[in-house]
Parts: sequence; C-alpha cells; structure tokens
Amino acid sequence: MEDFWKNLAALVKVKTVVTFVIVGVFAALALTGKFQPDSVMTVVTMVVAFYFGTQTERRNN
Repeated sequence: MEDFWKNLAALVKVKTVVTFVIVGVFAALALTGKFQPDSVMTVVTMVVAFYFGTQTERRNN
C-alpha cells in the first residue's frame, strides 16, 4: 500500500499534469474539428517525448 501512495504522489508532479493537459486539449480540439491534428502533432510529440525521456533518465540514474 505504501508503494501505491508513492506512485500517486509521483504522478501528481507538475510536468505530469502539464503533459496530460496539453495532450487532452489537443485531442479535444482535434475531435471537435477546431484544427487539423497533423498541424500540432509536432508539439504534442515533443511534449510527450520530453515527459517520457525525463522519466527514463531518472530511472537509469
């Protein structure tokens, strides 16, 4: 149970929240047809790559 709370606390980090918000906003805008998904795919890809890249780097150290 202790691991659960540690994992939950790690999930609520600022960059995690920012990443999920950005992906959610872009997905919602794409689904409602406000813009073409391929026009912002670069931004979303960079944000997600940064998030997972820093997660992998932290675990390796």
